Amino acid sequence: MSFLEDASLTHIERLSMNRQNESRDNFLRLENRHTGEVLRLRRERDAGGQIVLTIEGSLPPHASGPPVHVHFREREEGSVKGGTLGARVGKEKIVVPAGGTATFPAGVVHTWWNAGEDLLELNGRVIPAVDLDRYLQAVFTVLNASASGRPSIFYLAHVLWRHRHTQAMMVPPPAIQRIVFPVVLLVGRILGKYRGDNWPGSPASCTGAPEVEAVNV
Repeated sequence: MSFLEDASLTHIERLSMNRQNESRDNFLRLENRHTGEVLRLRRERDAGGQIVLTIEGSLPPHASGPPVHVHFREREEGSVKGGTLGARVGKEKIVVPAGGTATFPAGVVHTWWNAGEDLLELNGRVIPAVDLDRYLQAVFTVLNASASGRPSIFYLAHVLWRHRHTQAMMVPPPAIQRIVFPVVLLVGRILGKYRGDNWPGSPASCTGAPEVEAVNV
């Protein structure tokens, strides 16, 4: 190999390494200050051109994850890198140790938690991404805006109502949400809760995860 060929190869390798580093560093980080849950999100385009949301997450020992919820259009699949995952998928309760995998099908009610003594660490994908990153960003912001961990009904109702066609929490029951939330939103507008963009969970402040170009080495 000549000096020029070696230099060219080094340059290509350097570019590839830079792209990989940018990919690793380019993400949306969310943290629930009340539970210690941490999520790192980014969007990637798969080989078929579909946008997939990749997720790296962690949760302290014995901590609860999200409340019972459903994603109407997205399938979640992931692996447990450390700790023990407890989950309820539909009517089934599962426990997944490190090295195991779990899938949450679209349209199936589910929740999950840390079922062990160690930090729970997860890697996963949401297929397709739809609006889950923007939804999670808004929910985390609303939760963190509350000193007690009990979110403002005005801001939470706004998030849940505008994402109601793709995401849903099961508490309060959806039938109650359909009756109560429009009233809450009306009162919130009268009180000026949604004036401007500087309020917890506002659409303008929750733009979602960055899209990262897939790296082929």
